[in-house]
Amino acid sequence: MPTSLDYPELTVGELLTAAAGLYGDRTAVVDGEERLTFAQLREHAAAFANAVRDSGVRDGDVVLLHLPNNMWFLVGYYGALLAGATVSLANPLQPAPALRTQLTDTGAVLAVSHPAHVGTLLEGGAGSSLRTIVLVPPSACAPSAADEHNPTGDTAAVGLADFVAGRSAGVPKITVTADDVAHIAYTGGTTGVSKGVRVLHRNMVANVIQMTAWRAAHLVSTAENGDLRLSPIPGLHDAGVRPGNAVTVMVSPLFHAHALIHVNFLLLCGATIVLTGRFSPELLLEEIEHHRVTYVTGSPTMWHALLDSPGRDDRDLSSVEVISSGAAPIDPATLQALGRAFPNAVISEGYGLTEATCLVTAAPLLRSARRKEGSVGLPIFDTSVQVRPVSGGAAVLGPNETGELWVRGPQVTAGYLDQPEATAEQFAGGWLRTGDIGRIDEEGFVFIADRAKDMLIYKGYNVYPRELEDILHSHPRVARAAVVARSVPRAGQEPVAFVVPRPGARVDPDEIMAFVAERVLPYKKIRAVQIVDALPTSPAGKILKAELRAIAQDGPQPADDPVTTSDSVTT
Repeated sequence: MPTSLDYPELTVGELLTAAAGLYGDRTAVVDGEERLTFAQLREHAAAFANAVRDSGVRDGDVVLLHLPNNMWFLVGYYGALLAGATVSLANPLQPAPALRTQLTDTGAVLAVSHPAHVGTLLEGGAGSSLRTIVLVPPSACAPSAADEHNPTGDTAAVGLADFVAGRSAGVPKITVTADDVAHIAYTGGTTGVSKGVRVLHRNMVANVIQMTAWRAAHLVSTAENGDLRLSPIPGLHDAGVRPGNAVTVMVSPLFHAHALIHVNFLLLCGATIVLTGRFSPELLLEEIEHHRVTYVTGSPTMWHALLDSPGRDDRDLSSVEVISSGAAPIDPATLQALGRAFPNAVISEGYGLTEATCLVTAAPLLRSARRKEGSVGLPIFDTSVQVRPVSGGAAVLGPNETGELWVRGPQVTAGYLDQPEATAEQFAGGWLRTGDIGRIDEEGFVFIADRAKDMLIYKGYNVYPRELEDILHSHPRVARAAVVARSVPRAGQEPVAFVVPRPGARVDPDEIMAFVAERVLPYKKIRAVQIVDALPTSPAGKILKAELRAIAQDGPQPADDPVTTSDSVTT
């Protein structure tokens, strides 16, 4: 692998233009029976861009994408960027008050919505700066019984076909550069209030180019005529993604950074993206077999559901060459189970965060690459990771010392939208304070212990929930587990576990606590177990630990001496 990469001064929209030039008539996106080639996707996006400009949107104005996964999401996304707009990504299922906050924060002037969700947008957008609402048609991935042209009768909504009618398929001229904002991407909000992150075009392009080299072993460069080209890295022939010959199925919501960076990376590599709409493990397995999918990315929540699917063994999954897990930590037991379910695949876990566009560390997707169990890999190109004391300060800790991870690289974003104090706290001297606890071993492999906000302190000792969760996941009757802190007198905080049993299994809380206690130091023991049917998760698959902490705190409290007394609660 080279030690550093070149990063052309491009906007994100130009990545689609490059992909259309490279792959032309190859299928880019599949939505049920509907398909768009790379050339058609670019033409639709360009026509949308011209309509956006004609509607009065100017360089730097914000366009809100309020859409579920479907082929028109990509048209709206690239079209808005080609029009010079900044894209704000919204979960279409969020309630009107949360949507109103996002519209107020961003000042969006145009929104792209779906007939099944536009009613919430109209409610949340009342009195906002929104001037135009464009409705995409229903599709196999995102059906709707509502009138696709104007389900509410509101005169501000216009159907996509009418909006783009008569518009040119030539890309409009804009003045946006690599230094302008491409996305306002909202953080997951799993530990607090979600914040809008200002992702520059250069951040997105850099992370896509880093991923292309790290996962497809191809370098991106500019030809003399200005066109982009991909060149294989000499000597590397076993990459997990082969440009122009890859198929992926996209389950993660496209409004999340983890999915969207993969869309840009995979389209630049000429991959066909099969969309499935709302997640179903049975449908995912069917699509993998039917389309001979080679690359699958997802979150631990998705992998757990897939591994639990009774129809898994009846499907031919031999085409899959890469399983990539992200968005949340995954336990070693699940990684091993994925390896058995997909015997021809390289199984890789990466680490990233919205404030760093997406990817920070991973193992290269080469069959010959070294991997270490429990590690999220190595820092990708031009990326530095340091471990500093959790208590603060710029001192850099040594190998295998645990502390807070700090990141520097071209993918580190420009901070939070209209939050200078939060930006100054997290972004300092070119470094990003991640809020994640981890260590780096003597060979440079990164290991994540936990989120700083998830770490608890029991009688002065640091306890990392992820260590306990990994142990819980190794129990034969536990399907999923999460550990959170509960405040208690005299001890400070103690760990409480929420456990989802495997289908048909019975789990005894006392036995679970004993199972963990046999494998940890006494101060790390789990002090309570709650058996639940499911864990609350975000659309991206992250466990919402703030909700679990509230439940744990309201539940039965321990007796006088929390060192010797533990309680078990079943819900």
